Amino acid sequence: MIKKVLENLKITALNEMQLAAMDASKKGSDVVLLSPTGSGKTLGFLLPILNLLNDSKAGVQALIIVPSRELALQIEQVFKQMATGYKVNCCYGGHATRVEKNNLEQPPAVLIGTPGRIAFHLRSQSFDPSTIHTLVLDEFDKALEFGFEKDMTAIIEQMRNLKNRILTSATNALTIPPFTGIKRPVVLDYLKDTTTLKGLQLKAVVATGSDKLETLFSLICKLGSTATLVFCNHREAVDRISELLQHKGLLHDVFHGGMEQDERERALIKFRNGSHRILITTDLASRGLDIPEIENVIHYQLPLTENAFVHRNGRTARMHAEGTGYIVLAQDEEQPAYIKEKLMIEQLPASNTLPENAPWVTLYIAAGRKDKINKMDIVGMLIQKGGLQKDELGLIEVLDYSSFAAIKRGRINKVLAAIKNEKIKNRKVKMEVAR
Repeated sequence: MIKKVLENLKITALNEMQLAAMDASKKGSDVVLLSPTGSGKTLGFLLPILNLLNDSKAGVQALIIVPSRELALQIEQVFKQMATGYKVNCCYGGHATRVEKNNLEQPPAVLIGTPGRIAFHLRSQSFDPSTIHTLVLDEFDKALEFGFEKDMTAIIEQMRNLKNRILTSATNALTIPPFTGIKRPVVLDYLKDTTTLKGLQLKAVVATGSDKLETLFSLICKLGSTATLVFCNHREAVDRISELLQHKGLLHDVFHGGMEQDERERALIKFRNGSHRILITTDLASRGLDIPEIENVIHYQLPLTENAFVHRNGRTARMHAEGTGYIVLAQDEEQPAYIKEKLMIEQLPASNTLPENAPWVTLYIAAGRKDKINKMDIVGMLIQKGGLQKDELGLIEVLDYSSFAAIKRGRINKVLAAIKNEKIKNRKVKMEVAR
């Protein structure tokens, strides 16, 4: 089964951490898996779960609790790509509970969810917790930081037949509370030497005055067409930067916890497929999200802790890639004590040249998996009816009730005109540029 799963995921071999996690779970031990962002922790617990599932048993067998909606959706997507034959469902806040309740009427073998929504379904008796034998607490320290301890305690108290617990984190500054039930775990620590990333270069940019906004804009202009994450400590700062970039005519997107779920999904999709090269965000995007190939990380506001700084920088210089972390300092601001090295000062040009718009635009299609739409339906429609060449069509993502396709910017208007009255699977659906 594992060999077939790896083929489905197009993975040739597991890494050391994933092999160790599988070995530890086979011994029937509780496992604490400490591993940096981007190291493959998701497979580090999904593969052990797969070995523990029994296709002759009904009900939810494994529960995965995560701190954010995006992480829940990402894990669900990976499990579906594994094509195991086991049903998986995802529960999270920000959308109606009705669909989730309907899904849980035929319980999945694997249930993924945020603490608040899982606690809601248990109170509503949407599923039976007594059948669950395996619990995963993914990015556990982040869940505690977000204030989910009460919900997680209530959830775990109802699972009377737990035999296996897996706790994951990207930080080792972690005290395991008694409510988890984890007492003598096997600790797999792969965080050694992760405070400095091998491919990461750190630079400082010093503002000429107390207001760093114009300095940030100049830096973004200098970086040009590279994929860049701008980190802030507060949502208000994210929105303030967004207003400036909008005023300057620079395409970008924002991502923070105050946004509606569909807004957050669209922001990540447009960033992933290259329609936007700049994403301004809080620390919500520092861990657990599938946003590869980030060339630059900008710390507009420095985090309070070294751990948070490391996680932000972990969005770039991943695996064997290289990346740069820029620290924007006010004129009288000193670098924090947790940055030990003397930072190289990045000089900014006297005048700014606005970067060119990204070569892609995202098409929104108001139909998805639940409407029996798949990627090949979208590819066929856009090439045969929209007149696109294969190299004019980029990343396609199909969600439950919507889909998104990246199309070359110079072709989008002609494509929209060509498919205006077209149908997908004999259905007329709304298609427009994603806002």
